[in-house]
Amino acid sequence: MRTERGRERAGWYLVPAGALLCVVVLFPMVYVGWLSLERWSLLEGPARWIGLDNYIRVASDGRFWNALGNTVYFTVVSVLAELALGLAIALLLHRQGRGRALFYGVVLLPWAVPTAVSARMWEWMYNTEIGVINHLIGVEVNWLGSPGWAMHAAIAMDVWKSTPFVALLLIAGLQGIPGDLYRAAAVDGARGAMVLRTITLPLLAPVMLVAVVFRAIDAFRVFDTIYVLTGGGPADSTETLSIYVYRTLFHSLEFGYGSALAVVTLGGAAVLTMAYVWLLGWRTQ
Repeated sequence: MRTERGRERAGWYLVPAGALLCVVVLFPMVYVGWLSLERWSLLEGPARWIGLDNYIRVASDGRFWNALGNTVYFTVVSVLAELALGLAIALLLHRQGRGRALFYGVVLLPWAVPTAVSARMWEWMYNTEIGVINHLIGVEVNWLGSPGWAMHAAIAMDVWKSTPFVALLLIAGLQGIPGDLYRAAAVDGARGAMVLRTITLPLLAPVMLVAVVFRAIDAFRVFDTIYVLTGGGPADSTETLSIYVYRTLFHSLEFGYGSALAVVTLGGAAVLTMAYVWLLGWRTQ
């Protein structure tokens, strides 16, 4: 009886948190969804209801498809690179004995630096005249001013910044693998790549899935990295969906169409989340 009363009281304690969540998260989402059904621009007068016209416009907007392509490319390349490097770092640190804490601190340092600060630092490193990267390679490359290089320069900065997060998750996963499995494999004569392929990677797969989905969602809505480094240029070659939404809302002052773009971007992140839930359920069956 007391247990049931305790649960009821605990449920009432969650009411303020639920109300705050509705105000902070749910209300803005609903309001943006409502704005996406209106034509509202400070340059065109009062808002008026237009239904799904903004979404029809999105479907035929070449700039949107360019931004979507840039976003998908940024997400796929950066996440794959972070997974590969994060796995290598995790395997190295997992075997490291003395001085492990020092190595942890060095590896996690990029993740601790705010993204805007990291992007500004890399912008200076990419500078064609005083940048350390051009100085090291001995060739003057316009990293941020060339459409062929700008996106890859932004990806390199994101990989440097986010790989420690992936490595940290994978290290935690490696620590959860029983040592008896490795000892048994050693008795059977398994070594190196065979152990990695038959024991480590299969047991680490759920953690790798979590890392990939978390980073994919974060990379899909990338804003600050691109905004600081290139602002979406040159020639929209690095313009992602978040940058396009920002420009539409705050530069063009098209609140209705910008809200529709924001809803589509949120839908992309939701698709990634549902894919993760589906894959997680598939693996547990």
